[in-house]
Amino acid sequence: MENFGFVKVAAAIPGVKVADCNYNSKRLYDMICEAADRKVQILCFPELSITGYTCADLFAQSRLIDVAEKSLVELLGKTRGLDIVYIVGSPVICDSTLFNCAVVCFRGKIMGIVPKTYLPNYKEFYEKRWFAPAFEGNRNITYAGCETIMSCNALFELNGNSRGSSPYVRFGVEICEDLWAPIPPSCNLVLEGADIVFNLSASNELVGKHDYLRSLISQQSARCIAGYVYSSCGFGESTQDVVFAGNALIYENGKCLEKSERFSLEEQLVISEVDVERVRNERMVNGTFAENIRNACLNKHDAISMAMNPQHFEITRRINPYPFVPEGKELEDRCKEIFSIQVEGLAKRIIHINPDCVVVGVSGGLDSTLALLVCVSAMDKLRRPRTDVVGITMPCFGTSRRTHDNAVSLMKELGVTSMDINITVSVRDHFKDIVHDESDRDVTYENCQARERTQVLMDMASQKHGFVVGTGDVSELALGWCTYNADHMSMYNVNVSIPKTLVRSLVRWVADDIERRGGDSEGVVTLRDIIDTPVSPELLPPTTGGEIAQKTEDAVGPYDLHDFFLYYFLRFGFAPSKIFFLATKAFPRNQFSEEEIRKWLKVFIRRFFSQQFKRSCLPDGPKVGSISLSPRGDWRMPSDADDRIWTEDLSERI
Repeated sequence: MENFGFVKVAAAIPGVKVADCNYNSKRLYDMICEAADRKVQILCFPELSITGYTCADLFAQSRLIDVAEKSLVELLGKTRGLDIVYIVGSPVICDSTLFNCAVVCFRGKIMGIVPKTYLPNYKEFYEKRWFAPAFEGNRNITYAGCETIMSCNALFELNGNSRGSSPYVRFGVEICEDLWAPIPPSCNLVLEGADIVFNLSASNELVGKHDYLRSLISQQSARCIAGYVYSSCGFGESTQDVVFAGNALIYENGKCLEKSERFSLEEQLVISEVDVERVRNERMVNGTFAENIRNACLNKHDAISMAMNPQHFEITRRINPYPFVPEGKELEDRCKEIFSIQVEGLAKRIIHINPDCVVVGVSGGLDSTLALLVCVSAMDKLRRPRTDVVGITMPCFGTSRRTHDNAVSLMKELGVTSMDINITVSVRDHFKDIVHDESDRDVTYENCQARERTQVLMDMASQKHGFVVGTGDVSELALGWCTYNADHMSMYNVNVSIPKTLVRSLVRWVADDIERRGGDSEGVVTLRDIIDTPVSPELLPPTTGGEIAQKTEDAVGPYDLHDFFLYYFLRFGFAPSKIFFLATKAFPRNQFSEEEIRKWLKVFIRRFFSQQFKRSCLPDGPKVGSISLSPRGDWRMPSDADDRIWTEDLSERI
């Protein structure tokens, strides 16, 4: 089985006794064994983990340095049969000079030694008292019975379990203070090809320092488009003058995947998986990253290669089933920001055109409700009357009482100009013109209604010297679930890059905001009922009980899945087989079975490729997030591209 580009990494916080190398190496060994049992492939320990970081002037004692080396010899011997790369911190003498080093070990051998580049020598730190800073270039060295190289620029690569010819993962190492430099060594390491950076650290705790540290790691992993694994000393280090809380942090491109418990008295092994394929795809589409490689003064050299046996492991990191919808306080902040972008975009267009009004079709569904709310807020921002928003509901064969009543009520409660134009007669006249039997409820039956509504909106906008605001969302565009030159078209679409799963959250956020500010309670009730209404184009007649008969997700599949597919297909360029794999990890089996996921993923691929022609002529609209299908900005694709290799990937590999 494949791991789809995931590399299982870990940051360890072992028990430590200052200057007791034998005890420390035993703790390292136990944690290495535990990590290997849990299928970890690369494990990082804290800075100077063999000796303890707080040995101070004991680092000038030859006995400590000798025992540290012997302890590493024993550790290498005991781990010879383990298929895991581990990185420990140790003082290392080279050419009669003592260095603070990270030692990269694999199958009983030292693959390379990385000396610390920047030594803190201010406030509570005195490292230059004991250690020398890293030198330029490489030096051959024999240490702990192994012939190896010492280099601050060392790059390592792990082969095995890879789909392509490139290494499974490349990684580099920096040590503590290196990260705090204006240009950390990791900047060059990633430009030379490192997918992940490991940092062995001994950062003490101060008020406010932890938040700063996390922002530093987040920013560096984001700037470098890389995984970043950080392991810092914990309980057991000397507390003579400072305290170490034990920070184990795993980041990927700015996002924290896993973290340790601070100030714990227990050993901790923090494990997650870095998606190297995602990292590489991000870099591939980021032109600035490639330019930076070209402009950087790099010391290109061969990476130190290690071959690991292919192995499959379970993914432990959480895969969010709703990638467009954050959780908790972040969702509130995200909704506020997105809604503000929508309002700002429309306000600018209104200022530029200076119309007498804006016209929006209001169906009583989620999309048109969000567009109407944006129109109202734009007028409020421009200090124009809400009556300059003309909302039109256009009932026909499929309109249910629930959606029609909600549309009319909402427009009344918002104070916009409301119009109700029944298009039933017009559509029937059109059926006569094109000789279509009304009892034949095919796609023509549906599209005639959709196009009649758009004609009404366009002509009313001309009559009232305004322009039409579109309501369709990006999820519908991805699937082509819109009628060409009907709901597909407008003069400006405020929802054009909003996914369906987020539309509901945005409307709910507006309702909550109105409620918090003590606004119209009837309006809030209407909004909440709209939120609970099934998604439907309402182009087929309701049931005998007046309920919605046509539900979109029965036809094209669940938007929960399609938005998930869209995110990973468009944002990261993942193959269908990997998207399927991620979906099976993200959604519980009682929500979607593997068979259902496979079925709707096939539908997504087929519709995405076949419906590109609708996206090639989209109206203007604001980009609000990482996904957009604008043919002028984010997505340029031939309308007649073949989907064969994508469907083959799905058929052959899952």
